Amino acid sequence: MRRLFLPLAALVLLAAPALGAAPCGGDWGAFKSGLVAEAPQHGVPADLAQKFLAGVRQDKKVLKADRAQGVFTLPFVDFSRRIISQSRINNGRANAKKYDRVFDQIEQRYGVSRGVLLAFWAFETDFGAVQGNFNTANALVTLAHDCRRPELFRPQVFAAMKLYAKGDLDPARTTGAWAGEIGMVQMLPADILENGVDGDGDGHVSLKTSPADALMSGGKMLQSLGWRAGEPWLQEVSVPSNLDWSKSGLDHTMPAAKWAAMGVKPRSGQLAANLPASLVLPQGRKGPAFLAYPNFRVYFEWNQSFTYVTTAAYFATRIMGAPVYNAGNAEPGLSDKQMKSLQKKLAARGHDVGRVDGILGAKTRDAVQKEQLRLGMPADAWPTVTLLKKL
Repeated sequence: MRRLFLPLAALVLLAAPALGAAPCGGDWGAFKSGLVAEAPQHGVPADLAQKFLAGVRQDKKVLKADRAQGVFTLPFVDFSRRIISQSRINNGRANAKKYDRVFDQIEQRYGVSRGVLLAFWAFETDFGAVQGNFNTANALVTLAHDCRRPELFRPQVFAAMKLYAKGDLDPARTTGAWAGEIGMVQMLPADILENGVDGDGDGHVSLKTSPADALMSGGKMLQSLGWRAGEPWLQEVSVPSNLDWSKSGLDHTMPAAKWAAMGVKPRSGQLAANLPASLVLPQGRKGPAFLAYPNFRVYFEWNQSFTYVTTAAYFATRIMGAPVYNAGNAEPGLSDKQMKSLQKKLAARGHDVGRVDGILGAKTRDAVQKEQLRLGMPADAWPTVTLLKKL
């Protein structure tokens, strides 16, 4: 599965171009020469950088994919039903058994549940079946040369050179996603350098061909991003109809025991009473409801889409035995045109919604909730036609 947002984990320290080297754009050959000149600053010998870049070509298809990358505009219920199938659940559970020893090691070393990694493995590459066919070196250098986000991709080029020096990346043959992500759980070169694990003991970190390497590396990366060992991440709950909806959302947190005192009940298992939790309502008070624990926030370091994160986190609980969520009867959401109109109205009232793009992101949700409160509506942060009309 192609990642639609570049992971925040990719935001490594920015690389300052060498004196006289163009940070982006310009002549392709001169740009590559600048990378060679800069490479020693990053611990990469110039001759190795020269070899790495010798056959690298600009890839227009990468730029096209970058410009066209979408976001998850479908509401949670529609999106999750589209990508969570019984086949994926069955494959996930089969892989859990097949790699039981590997998952045991991951849980002991990094404290990450097998369900979490199985969900990423399923969504990112369909358990390794679809890893992308873009040449990784071409993709990274193309995106570093492009002036849209050179500060993000330029450091990844030097990280890729270091993987090349270790024999873990071949600039002529290594392929992956259009944004330079490699392997079964789709990691960028800098993340592989920092968190790559030789899980099968062959002396190399092979995220494309070794499930043990890929899963162990993913577990270590999640730990490095702040995963809390042995704690839950998401739990479906039922909520009373008279709840104070203004307390919902990721910006509002209280101990799970306090949510319980307000009438929030788990649909299965027990609440983690002493842990802080936020009430997540992907489609408002009439749709599915979840308590999100601290580990849920780590998901946003891997992917920035609220819909993707909630779906991946929920799928991880399904693999571990949670029931199918109660979809409820959510009020219809807004069309793309209506959402843009809403964002313009919110911006006119002084709310920071970011770019008017028709996407229900965190800033738009926050603004919606504030306006719902002001207008005396249930403040569940779900935009509806009724809200649009009142604005």
